[in-house]
Amino acid sequence: MGPPAERDEGWFTSLYAAEYAHIVRYGLRRLADGDAAAELAQEVFVVAWRRRVEVPDRSLPWLYGVARRLLANQWRTRRSAPDLLPISDVELARLAGSSGADAIVGVADLRAALATLGEMDQEILRLVGWEELTVSEAAKVLGCSRATAAVRLHRARRRLVEAMSDRPTQSRRRPVLVTIREDL
Repeated sequence: MGPPAERDEGWFTSLYAAEYAHIVRYGLRRLADGDAAAELAQEVFVVAWRRRVEVPDRSLPWLYGVARRLLANQWRTRRSAPDLLPISDVELARLAGSSGADAIVGVADLRAALATLGEMDQEILRLVGWEELTVSEAAKVLGCSRATAAVRLHRARRRLVEAMSDRPTQSRRRPVLVTIREDL
């Protein structure tokens, strides 16, 4: 039994045309270069073609989930942290199709604060903020319930605000031992 008639090459071509740029931008935010992001997008669409019967009508969250799992597999294979793409504010403004939120002054501060958060906090914030998914769609990407995703998002936003503030809250302060050297 093959795929439904509506999931033919025409369907795939329109899916590819509509979502390819979104998947490449998803990759750009997580990988070291444009070639790696384009390669990730190609792999995502290979999976989409093979599993076209499973692709929902609202396909973008499903495609993000595939991309996330492909990246996780690559990272596990390499057993090292992924290379992050350092994007300056100027480069960010030049990216094709970058959202208005990305072009705001202070992106460097946001990225620095985001880097201090755990991977799950970063991912839920990226999915909702940069990829512009709803909480329900982000939950599908992460493979959890909507309620769990909402709690993760709330906590991640709170941690991000803390990381961006000049004065961390009392719970974030830790005692520091300081040695004063007078010979300096």
